[in-house]
Order: sequence, then C-alpha cells, then structure tokens
Amino acid sequence: MKTLGIILVIAGIAMILIRGFSVQTEKKVVDLGPVEVNKKENKWIGWPTYAGGLVAVIGVVLLVGGNKKS
Repeated sequence: MKTLGIILVIAGIAMILIRGFSVQTEKKVVDLGPVEVNKKENKWIGWPTYAGGLVAVIGVVLLVGGNKKS
C-alpha cells in the first residue's frame, strides 16, 4: 500500500501542475474513390485541478494508514 500511496501522491502533484494534454486526430471528411480529404483536429483532454488534489490526498492517506500496524 505504501508504494501505491507514493505513486498516487506523485500522480496527484503531476495532475495539479499539468492540467491536461492535447491529442491530434485525423478525421476523414470526404472519400470519393481515389480522392480522400482528411481533416486534422486537436482535442484537449483535461481534468479539473481539484482532481489532482484529491488523488494526492488519497495517496497521503494510504501512506499514513500503511504505517499503522493492527
């Protein structure tokens, strides 16, 4: 659980700093036999800043809870 907690803390901090990324897709507009017309589109894939904070907090909880022995 400690390893998962560390990974979640790092991922949460990265999500706060990097708010998303752009992906370029190619879409076929017209296809007339040997003639094709394609259009390139940029799509933004993002997440809210609080999602990164939430992931980091869950990671900290796992780190703190993983140190306790029953």
